[in-house]
Parts: sequence; structure tokens; C-alpha cells
Amino acid sequence: MAQAADMGASRSDGCLPVADHGLIGDLRTVALVGTNGTIDWYCCPSFDAPSVFAAILDAERGGCFELAASGAARTKQFYFPDTNVLITRFFTEDGVGEVQDFMPLGGDPADGSRHRLIRRVLCVRGTVPFRALVAPRFDYASRAHTLRLAGDTAVFSTGRISLALTSTVPLEPDGQDVRAEFKLTEGESAVFALDEVGDEVTPRRCASREAEEQFAATVTYWRRWLSASRYRGRWREMVHRSALTLKLLTYAPTGAIVAAPTTSLPEQLGGERNWDYRYVWVRDAAFCVYALLRLGFSEEAGAFMDFVTRHISPGDCHGAGPLQIMYGIDGRTDLPEREVPHLAGHFGSAPVRVGNAAADQLQLDIYGALVDSIYLYDKWAKPISSDQWDDVCALVEWVCAHWDQPDEGIWETRGGRKNFLYSRLMCWVAIERAIRMANRRGLPADLVRWRTCRDTIYRRIMDRGWSAERGAFVQYEDGDVLDAAVLMMPLSKFIAPTDPKWLSTLDALTRELVSDSLVYRYDPLTSPDGVRGDEGTFSICSFWYVEALVHAGRLDEARLAFEKMLTYANHLGLYAEEIGHTGGQQGNFPQAFTHLALISAAFNLDRALG
Repeated sequence: MAQAADMGASRSDGCLPVADHGLIGDLRTVALVGTNGTIDWYCCPSFDAPSVFAAILDAERGGCFELAASGAARTKQFYFPDTNVLITRFFTEDGVGEVQDFMPLGGDPADGSRHRLIRRVLCVRGTVPFRALVAPRFDYASRAHTLRLAGDTAVFSTGRISLALTSTVPLEPDGQDVRAEFKLTEGESAVFALDEVGDEVTPRRCASREAEEQFAATVTYWRRWLSASRYRGRWREMVHRSALTLKLLTYAPTGAIVAAPTTSLPEQLGGERNWDYRYVWVRDAAFCVYALLRLGFSEEAGAFMDFVTRHISPGDCHGAGPLQIMYGIDGRTDLPEREVPHLAGHFGSAPVRVGNAAADQLQLDIYGALVDSIYLYDKWAKPISSDQWDDVCALVEWVCAHWDQPDEGIWETRGGRKNFLYSRLMCWVAIERAIRMANRRGLPADLVRWRTCRDTIYRRIMDRGWSAERGAFVQYEDGDVLDAAVLMMPLSKFIAPTDPKWLSTLDALTRELVSDSLVYRYDPLTSPDGVRGDEGTFSICSFWYVEALVHAGRLDEARLAFEKMLTYANHLGLYAEEIGHTGGQQGNFPQAFTHLALISAAFNLDRALG
């Protein structure tokens, strides 16, 4: 069954909790499908395009695509094994039916001319009546549309974008929307296909045979892709689901990797911690490269390296440093943030935001994350080019000159810049990994300067990032606030995992930030971040905690903490950014950060257990 979110399994207004959804996609955009068979989120034609269906942000006004058994029915949802094809089953008094949701893949995923969403309905036992409602609300429900309906084909058009719905059952108008009611007996099927079309283009029909063929081709695509995985460990099902999810978050035309495919899903229900994550965070995407390389998916890592080379080379940005912290999926740098006041927000969690003002922040840690991913790609996949090495050198030179600035840090605080320890740590990583590359391949570099700067950062962290009073490394220099980001200290090889100072830090984090294996990133009361409200535990930190326990040799604790974290996944093995006080998913969904950290934790725990 699906996990229940903090406010229960459903609401009278039709809104479903975050956890009660599955994900489908075509490496250009995605759709969230609820356990009730309703598509609650869909942007067309790309991740960051305006929404067509946004019921997850406002059940009344957001727009949706309902498709379900009529009357009372129990539902179960699962993925067709080893794929991103989603099955929602309906158990009624007279039979069993199912909806197969997928976006066709099988040719070139980067082919921008193809974009289709297919919903295939089958009766597998007895007789089942079904109902459908297709109610698009374009541009975050701000743009009116016209409807042109002819039998089994409907075209919804705004002048900017047109979507064609073709069906194997008759469609009826309902204002500017369409409905359908039909009954299937055992062995019968119906097909709904939603295509992006031009105003003058005749909609392409999708017959039952074609839908069956595209279903088979899409299944084959995902299984062939997953077969490249080298993971054979204890948690294969969860690791592979995480890998399939990360793949869904890639944008094939450019190689970009989005942090999450949604916007404004709240970190606290009823609160204002609602952000747009449909962009390429340098940090998140770089960490994804590590996770994918671990599993053997070097092609995706290479595609992201191409994105880096084409779109985020040093000097392209006019912000606080040579790189922005995030980019559009096409490499654009202008990501203005605005509010959408006419949408109520997920369970009333306003405001709904589009764009992200954090793009203008200074976050020094991104340089370490990026250079580390380049180092790993160069080591495990393919040697980087001379031009790429020149870019690395330019980044490292900038880090050497600017590492001691205060910044907003990994958590993108809006409460003022500080000298965050994690930012210092990742500046150390940037320089240290570049030195490794230069030494291993004999590449030209100012190694004397780099080593001097690296060692200076090390001493600064050890002197001013350590609190003797707390017996721990702390959030920012000369402070006393704990922060789960310091869990990366042993994982990045900055400090030995059995160093007494680190073990003391691990114990302090366990006492103050860990709750039944779940880890809070920090306490907003002791470290104000400029945003009102509380938040849940941060799932990437919970998996970092597992790895820290592994490296410290506390394997029993690590395995128990890992197994507990697995119980917080939703019914499909998906995670949002955070876990709420009663175990529900909070924040944008699914979250790349969480799934890449699961992969890393499973890999390292497996290796330690033998």
C-alpha cells in the first residue's frame, strides 16, 4: 500500500498526498500518476515547461486526467518489472481492471519530434466500468483553451500549445473538457493517447495495436538500459528503482539532470518552504554522476559532462562566481522566481513558486562537487579532454582565490551568508581532486600553489570548524550549531572515519539530529535560515549517516539504519526530499538527491558486509 502522508491517505477536495503517486516519463518530461488513476502533474513538452495538469498543487483549479474504475474499487500500483511503465489496478465487485501508463521510448530519446503519453486500459477479469475526465489547465491554470471535438478525437489549444487526445472509445464534451464512460469485459482494452501537436497538424491516432507495440518497445527500452547495471548486492530492487528514477530525471536532448520534476511540493505542510526544483543543480547533478558511474552507467555521466562543457564552462555566468549553482535544462542562466497566487498549493501550502531565486546565490561547495564528478569520470569512464582540463584549472584557480568568502551554503539559506564548514570542505575537495588528476595523468598545473591552498583550508577547518565545547565539527566557523552536512567529511576522505574528533562528531550528531535513523539537516531554531516554519528529516542526510556508520566500522548500526530508511519509501520505492513527523513524504518528488544517496549507501554497505 502507499505510505500515508502527514494529513492522511486522501482528502475530500480530491488531493492526494505526495507519496500516493508513481512517475512515468520519456527523458524530456514526466507525469505523476496517483493511486486513484489520476494524472496530477504533467508539464509539456519539457520538465520546466508550464503545467498542463497540476491537481497536486490545487485539486480544484490545477487540472487533471482522471481514468479509473467507476464506483467503489480498491487500488494497487506497481511498476512493470525493471521498467518505468506504471500499472494501476482496480479491484471491483465484478472484476479487475488496470491502467498501464507510459511515455513511449524505443527510438532515439533525444528526438524532439516525438512526444506522447499513453494510457492503456484493460479488463483482466470479469467486467469493469470505467470513467475518464480530461481537464487540462494550461500555463499553471492561467491560460484559457479551446476545445475542438470530433468523435474520438479532441484537440485542446491555447494558441501557444495544442494537445490532441485520441481515444478508442467515444468522447463527450464537458465545457472545455472531455469525458468518457465505457465498460470492458475480460480481454477487452481501450486506449487514450495525448500528443503535443501543432495547430494545423492532424492528430495522430493511437489504435490498440499501436499502443500494444509501443508498450512492448518501451518495456524493452527500460530493460535493456537497466541490464547495464553492475550492481548485484543485497538491495538490488531498491537500487535499481533508484537508478531508473535518476534516469527519468535526465533530459536527453542536452544531458541535463534535474533535481526533481516538480515545483512547490512543501517541506512542511501548510508552510512556505516550497521551491521549484525542475532545474540542473550543479551539486545534485554531479552527485548523480557518481551514483550512475558506481552502477556502470557511463553514458549518462558522459552526457552530463557534455552538458557541463557546452553550458556551464567558467566565465559564462555573471553572478557571484564563475558558475551558477543551477541552470535550466537547456543551459540558460536566467531563472527568475515568481509566485502563482491563484493556485492554493499542495494541501493549502502556499505559495506556489515558479523559477528559483537561489540561482543568484554564492554556494562554494558546488566547485568541489563538480570537480569530484569530473575526477571520477576521468578515472572510471573516459579521460577528459585538454579543453576540459583547462576549465578545471580555471575553476580551481578561482577556488584558491575565493574559498574563504562567506556564502549561502549547501542548504541555500536565505538568512545571510556565513563561513559554512561544508563550503570549506568542498573547496578542499575541488583542489585535492584536481591535484590527483594532475598527478595521475601528468597534466600541467600550479601544484605548489594548489597544495599550499589545499593545506591552508585543511588547517582552517580543523582550527575554526571544530568546537571543543561541543566536541564536534560545527555548521560554520567559530560557531556551536550542528549540521548534518559535516557527515561528508569522512565520505570525501577529508578526515579518517575513525579519527577521534570525527567519532565524537558522529556521536554528537546521533544525539541531537538523529531520530530513529532519520536525520535532520540542522535545527532552524538554533540556526535561522530566513524561512518561517519547521521541516522534516532530510533523506540524503539519513543515507549519509548510514555511510558514515559504515566507514566508522559500526556495521550493525549502519545496516539497521539503512533498513529503517527503506521502510519510509512509498509503495513504489520512491522518495521525496524529506520525511515528515508521522512518516509521510515531504518536499519535491521524487528527489534525485535521495535516490543517488540510497545507491551510494547500498553500494558501500554491501562492500563492507562482504
